[in-house]
Amino acid sequence: MTTRAGFVALIGEPNAGKSTLLNRMVGAKVSIVTHKVQTTRARIRGVAMDGQNQIVFVDTPGLFAPRRRLDRAMVAAAWGGAADADVIVLMVEAHRGITEGVEKILEGLAEIGEGRTVTLAINKIDKVPTEKLLGLSQDLNERYGFAETFMISAERGHGVEDLRSWLGAKLPEGPWLYPEDQIADLPLRMIAAEMTREKLTLRLHQELPYQMTVETEGWEDRKDGSVKIDQVVYVVRDGHKGIVLGKNGETIKSIGQASRTELTEFLDRKVHLFLQVKVRPNWQDESERYSEMGLDFKDGNQ
Repeated sequence: MTTRAGFVALIGEPNAGKSTLLNRMVGAKVSIVTHKVQTTRARIRGVAMDGQNQIVFVDTPGLFAPRRRLDRAMVAAAWGGAADADVIVLMVEAHRGITEGVEKILEGLAEIGEGRTVTLAINKIDKVPTEKLLGLSQDLNERYGFAETFMISAERGHGVEDLRSWLGAKLPEGPWLYPEDQIADLPLRMIAAEMTREKLTLRLHQELPYQMTVETEGWEDRKDGSVKIDQVVYVVRDGHKGIVLGKNGETIKSIGQASRTELTEFLDRKVHLFLQVKVRPNWQDESERYSEMGLDFKDGNQ
């Protein structure tokens, strides 16, 4: 029986629904989903099976106009992920249509998409009437020669199966790249840090958008089958530390509980989670922080 395997890059503006689509395709939560834009920092790969085909998804950071070193490293990772893939999926939000950001991505695709299969996925289709969708599809296909167009709702699952089957059939023939039961090639330590960061982002989205990061400093498998995880939340100033801790430590406590609950479910074992908050004013300029996030520090250079 013929097997196929290859890499699929999901690209698009921040909040286009890439992480939601990845999680639905893979059937497990491997990429954090929040209402905050630019929350996916590393090139998270999720592995989905479609019959005899293994699709390895590269979930890239959203493409946007970078202003800081961290932004630049994220955008470089996004285009790097697309350049390494067998198939590229451009995700566009149905209700937002062709924004300035989408136009910029189409320009980038003109260069990176050459010789590659590029398909279009119009997401959040439940937000607009059918005739508007058809107009948007036509407009986008006039601007770029997409191999196929899919109308989907990543959140509700509409059209996702069709897209997955189509992607599986487009991959090169060859042996699988990962064991069948492996869903992500991110180290578990990084996935655990992402889960806690998601909880922080959801809880503190107004106060502290992007000025914090989480690292898993310790991971100890215990004899009773449980795991002890030590994490550090880095913030850039003392005032931020107070916000993360909350009155009498209530905020960090509830964030820890939410993260522990999700980690327990994800790892299918008991989790002892310990969180510390440290002030590190220049963490966005330290190469080790980037390595922890799977980004290249050099990509952030001007």
